[in-house]
Amino acid sequence: MIPFEEAAHLFEEFEHTAWRLETRRGYASDRVSPKWERFQHGETLGYEPDHPWHAGVRRQTDEGKRFERVRLVDDPPTEGQRFLLASGLGNVEAGEDIRNMYRAEARRLGLPDYDFWLFDSRIVMKFVIDDQDETLGVYLLKDAATVVHACQVRDKAWHYAIPTVEFQAQVPSTV
Repeated sequence: MIPFEEAAHLFEEFEHTAWRLETRRGYASDRVSPKWERFQHGETLGYEPDHPWHAGVRRQTDEGKRFERVRLVDDPPTEGQRFLLASGLGNVEAGEDIRNMYRAEARRLGLPDYDFWLFDSRIVMKFVIDDQDETLGVYLLKDAATVVHACQVRDKAWHYAIPTVEFQAQVPSTV
């Protein structure tokens, strides 16, 4: 296991696709971000061209690369998942294709219950996250069995997931 920061270079170095499966009900890093308080006050969390993630996604998608992810969502969504739905709109505007799937459907499909990124269908960055939703580190995996499994998960999840804007329309309001 290595610190996430030691693997962050992959977000700049991938050639074609960066794909993520997000399975958590919330992330500690979200709860300490400046956006969390804005979300708590009902503010819109849109595209921020100067935000490092948004700028990086925009730059790379303009070069023809793809950022994609599928987020698992409970029914009803947790507060952390509602935050991701709200803040994800900025990522989508930056160029990332984010889709969502209810957790029950993911279980029916046999999707794993851990988070990972898949880079260019050849490197898996598997997250280690504790019970308080803190990322402890990641494993970089390149063995054929792990990569093929991640590709199969991606293909299955992508087929059944719903684009963010369409998914949000299905989620009941809490106000």
